[in-house]
Amino acid sequence: MDATKQRENDRIDLHVIQPDRVDLHVHSTRSDGTFSPTELVDYAMEKGLTAFALTDHDTVDGLDEAMDYADKLRQKLPAPENAGEASMVHGASDSESTAVPEVIPGVELSTEYQGRDIHILGLFIDYKNPEFQDYLRRFVDSRNLRNEKMCALLQEHGIDISYEKLLAEFPDSVVTRAHYAKYLLNHGYIKSMKEAFERYVGDHCPCYVPREKVTPAQAVELILKADGVPILAHPILYGMGEERLDTLVAELKAVGLMGIEALYSTYDAADERQIRRLAQKYNLLLSGGSDFHGANKPGLDLAVGYGKLYIPAALLEEIRATRVNLLFTDMDGTLLLGNSTLSPAMHAALDRMTAAGHHLILSSGRPLPSIMEVCQKENINYPNMLILSNNGALVYDCDKKLPVLEYRISQKDIRHIVQRAESIGLHIHGYTVEEIVCHGMNAELEFYTRRIHMPLKCVENIADSLPGGCYKLQAIHLTDKTVLERFRESLTDYCGDRIQMIFSNEQYLEILPAQAGKGNALRFIADYLHAPLSHTFAAGDAENDISMLEASGTGIAMANAQDAVKKSARIITQKSNDEDGLLEVLEKYFL
Repeated sequence: MDATKQRENDRIDLHVIQPDRVDLHVHSTRSDGTFSPTELVDYAMEKGLTAFALTDHDTVDGLDEAMDYADKLRQKLPAPENAGEASMVHGASDSESTAVPEVIPGVELSTEYQGRDIHILGLFIDYKNPEFQDYLRRFVDSRNLRNEKMCALLQEHGIDISYEKLLAEFPDSVVTRAHYAKYLLNHGYIKSMKEAFERYVGDHCPCYVPREKVTPAQAVELILKADGVPILAHPILYGMGEERLDTLVAELKAVGLMGIEALYSTYDAADERQIRRLAQKYNLLLSGGSDFHGANKPGLDLAVGYGKLYIPAALLEEIRATRVNLLFTDMDGTLLLGNSTLSPAMHAALDRMTAAGHHLILSSGRPLPSIMEVCQKENINYPNMLILSNNGALVYDCDKKLPVLEYRISQKDIRHIVQRAESIGLHIHGYTVEEIVCHGMNAELEFYTRRIHMPLKCVENIADSLPGGCYKLQAIHLTDKTVLERFRESLTDYCGDRIQMIFSNEQYLEILPAQAGKGNALRFIADYLHAPLSHTFAAGDAENDISMLEASGTGIAMANAQDAVKKSARIITQKSNDEDGLLEVLEKYFL
Protein backbone atom coordinates (compact mmCIF):
# COMPACT_ATOMS: atom_id res chain seq x y z
CA MET A 1 0.00 0.00 0.00
CA ASP A 2 1.20 3.54 -0.78
CA ALA A 3 2.77 5.10 2.36
CA THR A 4 0.72 8.29 2.09
CA LYS A 5 -2.50 6.30 1.73
CA GLN A 6 -1.52 4.21 4.76
CA ARG A 7 -1.04 7.35 6.86
CA GLU A 8 -4.47 8.59 5.82
CA ASN A 9 -5.98 5.23 6.81
CA ASP A 10 -4.20 5.43 10.16
CA ARG A 11 -5.85 8.80 10.82
CA ILE A 12 -9.29 7.43 9.97
CA ASP A 13 -8.77 4.30 12.08
CA LEU A 14 -7.77 6.46 15.04
CA HIS A 15 -11.23 8.04 15.01
CA VAL A 16 -12.83 4.63 15.27
CA ILE A 17 -10.50 3.04 17.80
CA GLN A 18 -10.21 6.00 20.19
CA PRO A 19 -13.59 7.72 20.70
CA ASP A 20 -12.41 9.84 23.66
CA ARG A 21 -11.39 13.32 22.64
CA VAL A 22 -9.51 16.18 24.25
CA ASP A 23 -8.55 19.74 23.37
CA LEU A 24 -5.11 20.94 24.48
CA HIS A 25 -5.26 24.58 23.34
CA VAL A 26 -8.17 26.68 24.61
CA HIS A 27 -8.63 30.36 25.58
CA SER A 28 -10.98 32.10 28.01
CA THR A 29 -12.03 35.65 28.78
CA ARG A 30 -8.91 35.97 30.93
CA SER A 31 -7.03 36.55 27.68
CA ASP A 32 -8.86 36.98 24.36
CA GLY A 33 -11.61 34.35 24.44
CA THR A 34 -15.30 35.02 24.94
CA PHE A 35 -16.08 32.10 27.30
CA SER A 36 -15.26 32.51 30.98
CA PRO A 37 -13.21 29.72 32.60
CA THR A 38 -16.40 28.42 34.23
CA GLU A 39 -18.30 28.51 30.96
CA LEU A 40 -15.51 26.58 29.27
CA VAL A 41 -15.90 23.73 31.76
CA ASP A 42 -19.64 23.59 31.08
CA TYR A 43 -19.11 23.75 27.33
CA ALA A 44 -16.43 21.04 27.44
CA MET A 45 -18.91 18.81 29.29
CA GLU A 46 -21.52 19.53 26.65
CA LYS A 47 -19.03 18.58 23.93
CA GLY A 48 -18.15 15.33 25.73
CA LEU A 49 -14.49 16.16 26.24
CA THR A 50 -12.53 14.09 28.73
CA ALA A 51 -10.03 16.92 29.23
CA PHE A 52 -9.03 20.35 27.97
CA ALA A 53 -6.04 22.61 28.59
CA LEU A 54 -6.74 26.21 29.49
CA THR A 55 -3.87 28.03 27.75
CA ASP A 56 -4.59 31.74 27.95
CA HIS A 57 -2.08 34.17 26.48
CA ASP A 58 0.62 35.08 29.01
CA THR A 59 -1.66 34.62 32.02
CA VAL A 60 -2.78 31.86 34.37
CA ASP A 61 -5.47 33.96 36.07
CA GLY A 62 -8.31 31.70 34.92
CA LEU A 63 -6.88 28.38 36.09
CA ASP A 64 -8.06 28.42 39.69
CA GLU A 65 -11.59 29.35 38.61
CA ALA A 66 -11.82 26.55 36.02
CA MET A 67 -10.21 23.87 38.19
CA ASP A 68 -12.18 24.75 41.33
CA TYR A 69 -15.44 24.77 39.39
CA ALA A 70 -14.68 21.37 37.83
CA ASP A 71 -13.90 19.95 41.29
CA LYS A 72 -17.22 21.24 42.65
CA LEU A 73 -19.11 19.65 39.77
CA ARG A 74 -17.46 16.29 40.46
CA GLN A 75 -18.53 16.45 44.08
CA LYS A 76 -22.15 16.87 42.97
CA LEU A 77 -22.17 13.89 40.64
CA PRO A 78 -24.01 10.72 41.72
CA ALA A 79 -21.73 8.08 43.25
CA PRO A 80 -21.64 5.67 40.23
CA GLU A 81 -20.40 8.45 37.97
CA ASN A 82 -17.98 9.81 40.52
CA ALA A 83 -16.29 6.53 41.38
CA GLY A 84 -12.74 7.71 40.98
CA GLU A 85 -10.29 9.94 39.25
CA ALA A 86 -9.92 7.63 36.29
CA SER A 87 -13.59 7.86 35.39
CA MET A 88 -13.42 11.62 35.40
CA VAL A 89 -10.15 11.90 33.53
CA HIS A 90 -10.95 9.35 30.89
CA GLY A 91 -14.68 9.88 30.63
CA ALA A 92 -15.50 6.34 31.69
CA SER A 93 -18.93 7.14 33.08
CA ASP A 94 -22.33 5.91 31.99
CA SER A 95 -23.06 9.21 30.27
CA GLU A 96 -20.38 11.18 28.45
CA SER A 97 -22.39 14.38 28.78
CA THR A 98 -22.19 14.27 32.60
CA ALA A 99 -18.47 13.44 32.88
CA VAL A 100 -16.59 16.44 34.21
CA PRO A 101 -13.53 17.08 32.06
CA GLU A 102 -10.08 17.33 33.53
CA VAL A 103 -8.77 20.90 33.40
CA ILE A 104 -5.08 20.84 32.53
CA PRO A 105 -3.21 23.90 33.79
CA GLY A 106 -1.54 25.61 30.86
CA VAL A 107 -0.38 28.85 29.31
CA GLU A 108 0.53 30.20 25.87
CA LEU A 109 3.63 32.39 25.99
CA SER A 110 4.24 35.03 23.32
CA THR A 111 7.80 35.11 21.99
CA GLU A 112 9.74 36.56 19.07
CA TYR A 113 12.09 34.78 16.68
CA GLN A 114 13.68 36.48 13.68
CA GLY A 115 10.96 39.10 13.60
CA ARG A 116 8.08 36.59 13.86
CA ASP A 117 5.59 35.93 16.63
CA ILE A 118 6.16 32.39 17.93
CA HIS A 119 3.92 30.88 20.61
CA ILE A 120 5.04 28.26 23.12
CA LEU A 121 2.41 26.29 25.01
CA GLY A 122 3.09 25.01 28.51
CA LEU A 123 0.98 22.08 29.73
CA PHE A 124 0.79 20.73 33.29
CA ILE A 125 2.63 23.80 34.54
CA ASP A 126 3.13 24.51 38.22
CA TYR A 127 1.49 27.88 37.70
CA LYS A 128 2.14 28.97 41.27
CA ASN A 129 5.88 28.48 40.86
CA PRO A 130 7.50 31.73 42.18
CA GLU A 131 9.88 32.21 39.23
CA PHE A 132 7.05 31.66 36.76
CA GLN A 133 4.78 34.08 38.63
CA ASP A 134 7.57 36.67 38.70
CA TYR A 135 7.94 36.42 34.91
CA LEU A 136 4.20 36.92 34.41
CA ARG A 137 4.23 39.97 36.70
CA ARG A 138 7.06 41.53 34.69
CA PHE A 139 5.21 40.73 31.48
CA VAL A 140 2.02 42.35 32.80
CA ASP A 141 3.93 45.51 33.69
CA SER A 142 5.43 45.78 30.19
CA ARG A 143 2.06 44.93 28.62
CA ASN A 144 0.30 47.70 30.59
CA LEU A 145 2.89 50.22 29.42
CA ARG A 146 2.45 49.10 25.82
CA ASN A 147 -1.34 49.37 26.06
CA GLU A 148 -1.11 52.88 27.44
CA LYS A 149 1.08 53.87 24.48
CA MET A 150 -1.36 52.32 21.98
CA CYS A 151 -4.30 54.14 23.57
CA ALA A 152 -2.39 57.42 23.31
CA LEU A 153 -1.73 56.82 19.60
CA LEU A 154 -5.39 56.01 18.98
CA GLN A 155 -6.36 59.24 20.76
CA GLU A 156 -4.09 61.11 18.34
CA HIS A 157 -6.18 59.59 15.53
CA GLY A 158 -9.39 61.02 16.97
CA ILE A 159 -10.64 58.00 18.90
CA ASP A 160 -12.15 58.48 22.34
CA ILE A 161 -10.26 55.77 24.21
CA SER A 162 -8.11 55.38 27.28
CA TYR A 163 -6.60 52.33 28.92
CA GLU A 164 -9.07 52.72 31.80
CA LYS A 165 -12.04 52.73 29.39
CA LEU A 166 -10.66 49.69 27.60
CA LEU A 167 -10.31 47.76 30.87
CA ALA A 168 -13.81 48.80 31.95
CA GLU A 169 -15.27 47.43 28.74
CA PHE A 170 -13.32 44.15 28.99
CA PRO A 171 -12.91 43.44 32.71
CA ASP A 172 -10.75 40.54 33.91
CA SER A 173 -9.17 40.16 30.46
CA VAL A 174 -5.63 40.19 29.17
CA VAL A 175 -5.99 42.98 26.62
CA THR A 176 -4.90 42.03 23.10
CA ARG A 177 -5.34 43.71 19.74
CA ALA A 178 -8.61 41.83 19.36
CA HIS A 179 -9.96 43.85 22.28
CA TYR A 180 -8.94 47.11 20.59
CA ALA A 181 -10.71 45.99 17.43
CA LYS A 182 -13.83 45.06 19.39
CA TYR A 183 -13.79 48.44 21.18
CA LEU A 184 -13.52 50.34 17.90
CA LEU A 185 -16.33 48.26 16.41
CA ASN A 186 -18.58 48.73 19.45
CA HIS A 187 -18.12 52.50 19.31
CA GLY A 188 -18.69 52.89 15.60
CA TYR A 189 -15.18 53.81 14.47
CA ILE A 190 -14.95 50.85 12.07
CA LYS A 191 -17.36 48.55 10.26
CA SER A 192 -15.52 45.27 10.86
CA MET A 193 -12.83 43.74 13.06
CA LYS A 194 -10.70 43.32 9.95
CA GLU A 195 -10.76 47.07 9.33
CA ALA A 196 -9.26 47.72 12.77
CA PHE A 197 -6.22 45.64 11.89
CA GLU A 198 -5.92 47.19 8.42
CA ARG A 199 -6.17 50.83 9.59
CA TYR A 200 -5.09 51.02 13.23
CA VAL A 201 -3.60 48.08 15.12
CA GLY A 202 -2.09 45.73 12.51
CA ASP A 203 1.65 45.05 12.55
CA HIS A 204 2.53 47.99 10.29
CA CYS A 205 -0.27 50.37 11.24
CA PRO A 206 0.21 53.77 12.92
CA CYS A 207 -1.25 52.81 16.32
CA TYR A 208 0.61 49.54 16.76
CA VAL A 209 3.27 49.24 19.48
CA PRO A 210 5.30 45.99 19.47
CA ARG A 211 5.13 43.85 22.59
CA GLU A 212 8.15 43.12 24.71
CA LYS A 213 8.83 39.46 24.12
CA VAL A 214 11.20 36.76 25.23
CA THR A 215 12.75 34.32 22.77
CA PRO A 216 11.14 30.92 22.18
CA ALA A 217 14.14 29.28 23.84
CA GLN A 218 13.66 31.40 26.96
CA ALA A 219 9.97 30.45 27.04
CA VAL A 220 10.84 26.75 26.82
CA GLU A 221 13.29 27.09 29.69
CA LEU A 222 10.75 29.02 31.77
CA ILE A 223 8.08 26.35 31.28
CA LEU A 224 10.56 23.63 32.23
CA LYS A 225 11.44 25.52 35.42
CA ALA A 226 7.71 25.56 36.20
CA ASP A 227 7.71 21.75 35.73
CA GLY A 228 5.61 22.04 32.59
CA VAL A 229 5.70 20.39 29.19
CA PRO A 230 6.82 22.95 26.55
CA ILE A 231 5.13 22.55 23.16
CA LEU A 232 5.59 24.56 19.96
CA ALA A 233 2.14 25.87 19.07
CA HIS A 234 0.66 25.79 15.52
CA PRO A 235 4.04 25.82 13.69
CA ILE A 236 2.49 25.86 10.21
CA LEU A 237 0.97 29.29 10.90
CA TYR A 238 4.39 30.95 11.07
CA GLY A 239 4.87 30.58 7.31
CA MET A 240 8.58 29.91 7.76
CA GLY A 241 9.12 27.24 5.14
CA GLU A 242 10.27 23.74 5.99
CA GLU A 243 14.00 24.53 6.30
CA ARG A 244 13.60 27.51 8.65
CA LEU A 245 10.99 25.69 10.71
CA ASP A 246 13.35 22.72 11.02
CA THR A 247 16.07 25.07 12.27
CA LEU A 248 13.73 26.57 14.86
CA VAL A 249 12.64 23.15 16.11
CA ALA A 250 16.26 21.98 16.32
CA GLU A 251 17.20 25.05 18.38
CA LEU A 252 14.25 24.58 20.74
CA LYS A 253 14.85 20.84 21.08
CA ALA A 254 18.38 21.63 22.24
CA VAL A 255 17.03 23.64 25.18
CA GLY A 256 14.31 21.16 26.15
CA LEU A 257 11.29 21.42 23.81
CA MET A 258 9.19 18.33 24.47
CA GLY A 259 6.26 18.52 22.03
CA ILE A 260 4.81 20.05 18.90
CA GLU A 261 1.22 20.83 17.91
CA ALA A 262 0.57 18.32 15.12
CA LEU A 263 -3.25 18.49 15.14
CA TYR A 264 -4.75 21.95 14.66
CA SER A 265 -7.91 23.57 13.36
CA THR A 266 -6.44 24.96 10.13
CA TYR A 267 -4.13 22.09 9.16
CA ASP A 268 -4.77 20.00 6.09
CA ALA A 269 -3.43 16.47 5.68
CA ALA A 270 -0.14 17.69 4.19
CA ASP A 271 0.41 20.09 7.09
CA GLU A 272 -0.16 17.32 9.61
CA ARG A 273 2.24 14.99 7.81
CA GLN A 274 4.93 17.68 7.81
CA ILE A 275 4.64 18.24 11.55
CA ARG A 276 4.53 14.52 12.28
CA ARG A 277 7.79 14.14 10.32
CA LEU A 278 9.36 16.89 12.42
CA ALA A 279 8.12 15.23 15.60
CA GLN A 280 9.64 11.92 14.56
CA LYS A 281 12.94 13.52 13.52
CA TYR A 282 13.37 15.30 16.85
CA ASN A 283 11.63 12.74 19.08
CA LEU A 284 8.88 15.17 20.12
CA LEU A 285 5.52 14.39 21.67
CA LEU A 286 2.46 15.14 19.57
CA SER A 287 -0.12 17.61 20.83
CA GLY A 288 -3.29 19.04 19.37
CA GLY A 289 -5.73 21.84 19.97
CA SER A 290 -8.51 23.85 18.41
CA ASP A 291 -7.18 27.24 19.62
CA PHE A 292 -10.77 27.97 20.64
CA HIS A 293 -11.52 31.67 21.33
CA GLY A 294 -15.31 31.60 21.26
CA ALA A 295 -16.90 34.39 19.20
CA ASN A 296 -13.52 35.99 18.55
CA LYS A 297 -12.81 33.23 16.02
CA PRO A 298 -16.16 32.77 14.25
CA GLY A 299 -16.85 29.27 12.98
CA LEU A 300 -14.10 27.68 15.06
CA ASP A 301 -15.58 25.42 17.73
CA LEU A 302 -14.16 23.74 20.81
CA ALA A 303 -12.70 20.27 20.15
CA VAL A 304 -13.64 20.15 16.45
CA GLY A 305 -12.12 23.36 15.11
CA TYR A 306 -13.79 24.06 11.78
CA GLY A 307 -15.55 20.70 11.89
CA LYS A 308 -12.92 18.10 11.02
CA LEU A 309 -10.53 18.31 13.95
CA TYR A 310 -10.17 15.26 16.18
CA ILE A 311 -7.68 15.09 19.05
CA PRO A 312 -7.59 11.61 20.62
CA ALA A 313 -7.15 11.24 24.36
CA ALA A 314 -4.19 8.97 23.62
CA LEU A 315 -2.09 12.05 22.84
CA LEU A 316 -2.81 13.44 26.28
CA GLU A 317 -1.88 10.15 27.93
CA GLU A 318 1.53 10.20 26.26
CA ILE A 319 2.08 13.75 27.49
CA ARG A 320 0.84 12.81 30.96
CA ALA A 321 3.37 9.96 31.07
CA THR A 322 6.14 12.56 31.29
CA ARG A 323 4.91 13.49 34.78
CA VAL A 324 6.51 10.41 36.37
CA ASN A 325 10.06 10.26 37.74
CA LEU A 326 13.11 8.38 36.46
CA LEU A 327 15.45 6.68 38.92
CA PHE A 328 18.97 6.10 37.59
CA THR A 329 20.69 3.96 40.16
CA ASP A 330 24.18 2.56 40.25
CA MET A 331 24.22 -1.08 41.31
CA ASP A 332 27.34 -1.99 43.30
CA GLY A 333 27.66 0.21 46.36
CA THR A 334 24.27 1.85 45.79
CA LEU A 335 21.23 -0.30 45.01
CA LEU A 336 22.72 -3.66 45.92
CA LEU A 337 24.01 -4.88 49.24
CA GLY A 338 27.72 -5.63 49.58
CA ASN A 339 27.11 -9.26 48.56
CA SER A 340 25.51 -8.12 45.25
CA THR A 341 21.98 -9.03 46.32
CA LEU A 342 18.82 -6.95 46.63
CA SER A 343 17.22 -6.77 50.05
CA PRO A 344 13.52 -7.72 50.42
CA ALA A 345 12.73 -4.17 51.58
CA MET A 346 14.39 -2.64 48.52
CA HIS A 347 12.63 -5.09 46.21
CA ALA A 348 9.26 -4.19 47.72
CA ALA A 349 10.01 -0.48 47.27
CA LEU A 350 10.93 -0.99 43.60
CA ASP A 351 7.70 -2.96 43.12
CA ARG A 352 5.67 -0.04 44.46
CA MET A 353 7.69 2.57 42.60
CA THR A 354 7.29 0.96 39.20
CA ALA A 355 3.63 0.11 39.85
CA ALA A 356 3.08 3.87 40.28
CA GLY A 357 4.46 4.39 36.76
CA HIS A 358 7.97 5.58 37.61
CA HIS A 359 10.91 4.29 35.58
CA LEU A 360 13.84 2.23 36.86
CA ILE A 361 17.14 2.59 34.99
CA LEU A 362 19.95 0.36 36.21
CA SER A 363 23.25 2.17 35.71
CA SER A 364 26.55 0.35 35.99
CA GLY A 365 30.07 -0.03 34.72
CA ARG A 366 29.32 -3.73 34.46
CA PRO A 367 28.91 -5.30 31.01
CA LEU A 368 25.33 -6.04 30.02
CA PRO A 369 25.51 -9.86 30.56
CA SER A 370 26.65 -9.32 34.14
CA ILE A 371 23.79 -6.92 34.83
CA MET A 372 21.30 -9.30 33.25
CA GLU A 373 22.62 -12.10 35.48
CA VAL A 374 21.96 -9.99 38.59
CA CYS A 375 18.49 -9.08 37.31
CA GLN A 376 17.60 -12.71 36.78
CA LYS A 377 19.01 -13.84 40.11
CA GLU A 378 17.35 -11.04 42.10
CA ASN A 379 14.12 -10.94 40.04
CA ILE A 380 14.61 -7.32 38.94
CA ASN A 381 12.21 -7.22 36.03
CA TYR A 382 9.89 -4.24 35.55
CA PRO A 383 7.93 -2.64 32.69
CA ASN A 384 9.71 0.24 30.95
CA MET A 385 13.04 -0.70 32.53
CA LEU A 386 16.28 0.30 30.82
CA ILE A 387 19.85 -0.72 31.50
CA LEU A 388 22.75 1.69 31.22
CA SER A 389 25.77 -0.63 31.00
CA ASN A 390 29.50 -0.23 30.38
CA ASN A 391 29.33 3.20 32.00
CA GLY A 392 26.97 4.49 29.32
CA ALA A 393 28.61 2.98 26.24
CA LEU A 394 25.55 0.72 25.84
CA VAL A 395 21.91 1.47 26.70
CA TYR A 396 19.52 -1.48 26.51
CA ASP A 397 15.72 -1.35 26.38
CA CYS A 398 14.48 -4.37 28.35
CA ASP A 399 10.96 -4.30 26.86
CA LYS A 400 12.20 -4.16 23.27
CA LYS A 401 15.12 -6.48 24.06
CA LEU A 402 17.57 -4.45 22.00
CA PRO A 403 20.20 -1.72 22.35
CA VAL A 404 19.00 1.83 21.78
CA LEU A 405 22.42 3.50 22.13
CA GLU A 406 25.91 2.13 21.47
CA TYR A 407 29.42 3.62 21.42
CA ARG A 408 32.64 1.66 20.81
CA ILE A 409 36.37 2.21 21.09
CA SER A 410 37.93 1.65 17.66
CA GLN A 411 40.25 -1.28 16.99
CA LYS A 412 43.07 1.17 16.27
CA ASP A 413 42.71 2.80 19.70
CA ILE A 414 42.35 -0.59 21.41
CA ARG A 415 45.65 -1.68 19.87
CA HIS A 416 47.50 1.42 21.08
CA ILE A 417 46.03 1.39 24.61
CA VAL A 418 46.61 -2.33 25.13
CA GLN A 419 50.23 -2.04 23.93
CA ARG A 420 50.84 0.83 26.38
CA ALA A 421 49.39 -1.21 29.25
CA GLU A 422 51.39 -4.29 28.38
CA SER A 423 54.61 -2.25 28.14
CA ILE A 424 54.36 -1.45 31.88
CA GLY A 425 53.01 -4.83 32.93
CA LEU A 426 49.50 -3.54 33.69
CA HIS A 427 46.56 -5.89 33.33
CA ILE A 428 44.01 -4.83 30.71
CA HIS A 429 41.14 -6.62 28.99
CA GLY A 430 38.31 -5.93 26.56
CA TYR A 431 34.93 -7.44 25.76
CA THR A 432 32.86 -9.00 23.04
CA VAL A 433 29.12 -8.87 23.60
CA GLU A 434 29.23 -12.04 25.73
CA GLU A 435 32.90 -12.60 26.71
CA ILE A 436 35.91 -11.05 28.43
CA VAL A 437 38.77 -10.84 25.92
CA CYS A 438 42.10 -11.33 27.70
CA HIS A 439 45.46 -13.07 27.58
CA GLY A 440 44.55 -15.58 30.28
CA MET A 441 43.61 -16.00 33.91
CA ASN A 442 45.70 -14.04 36.40
CA ALA A 443 45.26 -12.52 39.87
CA GLU A 444 43.46 -9.47 38.49
CA LEU A 445 40.97 -11.53 36.49
CA GLU A 446 40.45 -13.90 39.36
CA PHE A 447 39.50 -10.91 41.52
CA TYR A 448 37.34 -9.34 38.78
CA THR A 449 35.39 -12.50 37.96
CA ARG A 450 34.34 -13.08 41.55
CA ARG A 451 31.60 -10.53 40.78
CA ILE A 452 31.53 -10.33 36.97
CA HIS A 453 30.60 -13.80 35.81
CA MET A 454 31.41 -13.89 32.11
CA PRO A 455 33.33 -16.50 30.10
CA LEU A 456 36.93 -15.72 29.15
CA LYS A 457 38.14 -15.59 25.58
CA CYS A 458 41.90 -16.07 25.91
CA VAL A 459 43.80 -14.68 22.92
CA GLU A 460 47.34 -13.67 21.99
CA ASN A 461 46.31 -10.26 20.62
CA ILE A 462 43.34 -8.48 22.19
CA ALA A 463 42.94 -5.87 19.44
CA ASP A 464 42.97 -8.48 16.65
CA SER A 465 40.09 -10.26 18.41
CA LEU A 466 37.97 -7.07 18.45
CA PRO A 467 37.77 -5.95 14.80
CA GLY A 468 34.54 -4.06 15.45
CA GLY A 469 35.88 -2.35 18.55
CA CYS A 470 34.42 -2.73 22.04
CA TYR A 471 32.30 -0.80 24.53
CA LYS A 472 35.13 -0.40 27.02
CA LEU A 473 38.54 -1.56 28.15
CA GLN A 474 39.25 -2.41 31.77
CA ALA A 475 42.63 -1.79 33.40
CA ILE A 476 43.12 -3.33 36.86
CA HIS A 477 45.73 -2.92 39.57
CA LEU A 478 44.86 -4.54 42.88
CA THR A 479 47.24 -2.77 45.24
CA ASP A 480 48.33 0.65 43.91
CA LYS A 481 45.87 3.14 42.41
CA THR A 482 48.72 5.49 41.49
CA VAL A 483 49.84 3.01 38.82
CA LEU A 484 46.45 3.40 37.17
CA GLU A 485 46.55 7.18 37.60
CA ARG A 486 49.96 7.39 35.88
CA PHE A 487 48.71 5.13 33.09
CA ARG A 488 45.68 7.38 32.58
CA GLU A 489 47.91 10.45 32.45
CA SER A 490 50.23 8.77 29.91
CA LEU A 491 47.31 8.27 27.50
CA THR A 492 45.95 11.81 27.65
CA ASP A 493 47.94 13.19 24.71
CA TYR A 494 47.18 10.23 22.46
CA CYS A 495 43.49 9.86 23.20
CA GLY A 496 42.54 13.49 22.62
CA ASP A 497 38.76 13.79 22.36
CA ARG A 498 38.13 10.13 21.44
CA ILE A 499 38.58 8.43 24.83
CA GLN A 500 37.64 9.11 28.45
CA MET A 501 39.02 7.32 31.51
CA ILE A 502 37.31 7.13 34.90
CA PHE A 503 37.60 5.06 38.08
CA SER A 504 34.71 2.83 39.14
CA ASN A 505 36.61 1.89 42.32
CA GLU A 506 40.16 2.01 43.65
CA GLN A 507 41.28 -0.99 41.56
CA TYR A 508 39.40 -0.44 38.26
CA LEU A 509 40.16 2.15 35.57
CA GLU A 510 37.38 2.21 32.96
CA ILE A 511 38.47 3.28 29.44
CA LEU A 512 35.49 4.41 27.36
CA PRO A 513 34.51 6.13 24.12
CA ALA A 514 34.39 9.89 24.70
CA GLN A 515 30.66 10.02 23.89
CA ALA A 516 29.88 7.47 26.61
CA GLY A 517 29.69 8.13 30.32
CA LYS A 518 26.74 7.85 32.65
CA GLY A 519 25.89 11.55 32.39
CA ASN A 520 25.59 11.52 28.59
CA ALA A 521 23.59 8.31 28.76
CA LEU A 522 21.22 9.86 31.32
CA ARG A 523 20.55 12.79 28.98
CA PHE A 524 19.92 10.40 26.10
CA ILE A 525 17.50 8.27 28.12
CA ALA A 526 15.61 11.31 29.43
CA ASP A 527 15.04 12.40 25.83
CA TYR A 528 14.25 8.83 24.75
CA LEU A 529 11.50 8.64 27.40
CA HIS A 530 10.30 12.26 26.85
CA ALA A 531 11.23 13.14 30.41
CA PRO A 532 12.37 16.57 31.57
CA LEU A 533 15.68 16.48 33.42
CA SER A 534 13.89 17.90 36.45
CA HIS A 535 12.18 14.49 36.79
CA THR A 536 15.45 12.53 36.82
CA PHE A 537 17.08 11.24 40.01
CA ALA A 538 20.54 9.66 39.93
CA ALA A 539 22.19 7.75 42.77
CA GLY A 540 25.77 6.53 43.04
CA ASP A 541 28.90 6.12 45.12
CA ALA A 542 31.98 6.24 42.86
CA GLU A 543 33.80 8.54 40.44
CA ASN A 544 32.12 7.02 37.40
CA ASP A 545 28.76 8.13 38.85
CA ILE A 546 29.65 11.83 39.14
CA SER A 547 28.68 12.82 35.59
CA MET A 548 25.32 11.10 36.08
CA LEU A 549 24.63 12.95 39.34
CA GLU A 550 25.60 16.26 37.75
CA ALA A 551 23.42 15.69 34.67
CA SER A 552 20.32 14.73 36.66
CA GLY A 553 17.70 16.94 38.20
CA THR A 554 18.52 15.49 41.63
CA GLY A 555 21.88 13.87 42.34
CA ILE A 556 22.08 11.44 45.25
CA ALA A 557 25.29 10.25 46.94
CA MET A 558 25.23 7.27 49.25
CA ALA A 559 26.56 7.62 52.79
CA ASN A 560 29.34 5.24 51.70
CA ALA A 561 30.17 7.34 48.61
CA GLN A 562 33.56 8.87 47.87
CA ASP A 563 33.98 12.49 48.98
CA ALA A 564 34.08 13.77 45.38
CA VAL A 565 30.72 12.10 44.72
CA LYS A 566 29.19 13.70 47.81
CA LYS A 567 30.36 17.12 46.64
CA SER A 568 28.49 16.57 43.34
CA ALA A 569 25.23 15.52 45.01
CA ARG A 570 22.18 17.42 46.11
CA ILE A 571 21.20 14.69 48.58
CA ILE A 572 23.44 12.47 50.72
CA THR A 573 21.70 9.48 52.26
CA GLN A 574 21.94 8.96 55.98
CA LYS A 575 22.60 5.22 55.57
CA SER A 576 24.94 3.18 53.39
CA ASN A 577 24.02 0.74 50.66
CA ASP A 578 24.33 -2.13 53.16
CA GLU A 579 21.64 -0.38 55.22
CA ASP A 580 19.38 0.27 52.18
CA GLY A 581 20.13 3.98 52.26
CA LEU A 582 18.46 4.48 48.88
CA LEU A 583 15.10 3.73 50.51
CA GLU A 584 15.21 7.23 52.02
CA VAL A 585 14.99 8.73 48.53
CA LEU A 586 12.42 6.26 47.20
CA GLU A 587 10.06 6.91 50.10
CA LYS A 588 10.28 10.68 49.66
CA TYR A 589 10.05 11.04 45.89
CA PHE A 590 8.68 7.82 44.42
CA LEU A 591 6.31 6.09 46.85
